[in-house]
Amino acid sequence: MKPLLLRIEDEQDLAVLSAHLQDAVTAVGDFAYEKKRRRFAGVFNRFRWEAEGTSKLGPKRHSRIRAGVHFDDVLAVRSQNIRLEAKDAVVELLAIRFEKTGGDEDPAGTITFDFAGGGTIALDVECLEGHLTDIGQPWETTSKPEHDLDA
Repeated sequence: MKPLLLRIEDEQDLAVLSAHLQDAVTAVGDFAYEKKRRRFAGVFNRFRWEAEGTSKLGPKRHSRIRAGVHFDDVLAVRSQNIRLEAKDAVVELLAIRFEKTGGDEDPAGTITFDFAGGGTIALDVECLEGHLTDIGQPWETTSKPEHDLDA
């Protein structure tokens, strides 16, 4: 299976990105905001949902892969219930969402990363412009993320 490459230009693209990054884990120190370049970037260990059930022999195998994600045209970054100075703290991503802040023709808005435990990182952006790129080779994992849908 080829590495995943995604381009994010609208809310539908962001929904696809969010689905691929659901249950991804990362250290807080793997986030960076380059204010002069107006770029926010992060590296995640993402669960390869798209590869589920591809094993034809033996038990189903699960895998993860490193993935780099960045957004451009970022004006500001805020966090809530995440200490950005705690570089070794590990967080689990639940979803990424977008809320428009401008008028009908204004693409500005806020991209919010929602993490387990109630933490968030919010990016104020001029528009949706980002990319995801898988990095390196996937590795097998014995566990598959599960969610209590009744909660």
